[in-house]
Amino acid sequence: MRWKNAAMVTAGITTLLGGAALFKGLAPNRYGLPEIEVLAPGATGKRVAQGELFGNYFPAQGPDAGPGPHPAVLLLGGSEGGLGSGARQMALALQQEGFAVFQIAYFGAPGQTDALEGIRLELFDKGLDWLKTQPGVDATRIAVMGASKGAEAALLVAARRSDVAAVVAGMPTSVAWNGINWASGGQSDRSSWTAGGKEVPTMPFGDWDQADGIISVYRTIEDPARQTEADRAAIPIERGRAEVLLVCGEAETMWPACPMSRQVAARSKARSGPPVTVLSYKDAGHFVFGPPIARDHRFYPRLGEYGGSVEGNAAARANSWPQVIAFLRRAMVDT
Repeated sequence: MRWKNAAMVTAGITTLLGGAALFKGLAPNRYGLPEIEVLAPGATGKRVAQGELFGNYFPAQGPDAGPGPHPAVLLLGGSEGGLGSGARQMALALQQEGFAVFQIAYFGAPGQTDALEGIRLELFDKGLDWLKTQPGVDATRIAVMGASKGAEAALLVAARRSDVAAVVAGMPTSVAWNGINWASGGQSDRSSWTAGGKEVPTMPFGDWDQADGIISVYRTIEDPARQTEADRAAIPIERGRAEVLLVCGEAETMWPACPMSRQVAARSKARSGPPVTVLSYKDAGHFVFGPPIARDHRFYPRLGEYGGSVEGNAAARANSWPQVIAFLRRAMVDT
């Protein structure tokens, strides 16, 4: 990653936090680094700490759960790392809809690197394999869900696993990007991900534009002259079998999630891949994805901070979340 102004890089990366960071204070600690939450699962879940695997598991509950076996979701947070409260909120909402959920940590948790770089995709494979063996889980009905950088990982995982039935990605990308390392001000020269011991190819960043903000460095993905580089770094969604649902805001100011969502859909269609549905919202941004938020919640006034209005993001979440649940039920429960 070579952005022209290191201070701008740090400020920009600080805000590139997935939906799972929604309820964090985002205040840096005494070392100037962002705090990483590693939250306990609460009364309806349990902590998982088995070898490389670290996370919170939430067995299926809810009035419609029934005796099982139940469909299950591997849930990936974003660049906030650890086990964040926003992702836990998603996990609890899914749990009450009758899904078993494994909220897996992939950096920033005990025994893990503090940097989002060189994360082994095989870790998510192990998470899926563990999830499929849990009592009451139907191993034939598995989905992956993620937001922002977690969406990037979710799509990569779905592309390499033929046993994943569905993938839901909020504020997604169509390509892999470089990682995030707070020890170097947020910058990293490494890919976010590795597979088979090799770094996943990444899309080069563009130059910082002060007027456009952080999204400016991601505009390379919209440049026809960079198509060869985009193809090299593209997530090969056509290799998987999972039905795909993407949720994005057209007013996004973090990265161009809606244009990249349409690129994912176009690539899959052109290469005879799985069906891809895009839910886009005109007046929403980087907080477009997740369960609805009540007006009296302390975070509600901040929903429009990274694109769109407060009301637009709130309406998008209220509209899209029931469609997420319906999509998962159709793709997994009703098969």
